[in-house]
Amino acid sequence: MDNTPAESGSEATRAESQRKIVNRLRRAQGQLTSVIAAVESGADCRDVVIQLAAVSKALDRAGFTIVSSAMRTCITHPEDTTDPVTVDELEKLFLTLS
Repeated sequence: MDNTPAESGSEATRAESQRKIVNRLRRAQGQLTSVIAAVESGADCRDVVIQLAAVSKALDRAGFTIVSSAMRTCITHPEDTTDPVTVDELEKLFLTLS
């Protein structure tokens, strides 16, 4: 029998959020690999730009997800962070993505 305590709701939510972020980043990584291959093979510039736009959007979405996750954690469970992020810091992080 496993004596490990079950994940709390906030831990499960954070784990799910982290999983989604990692999936987005891996998708962007795959797209970027495709862009590099397209450039190296001399693909049509339109195709390269479309693929590059997809990479950019995937990275933006991952960044926004990271910031929103931090916002939720800081607001709902500030005691769970060793180095709490202030509202001003979160705002600056958010604005760096825009």
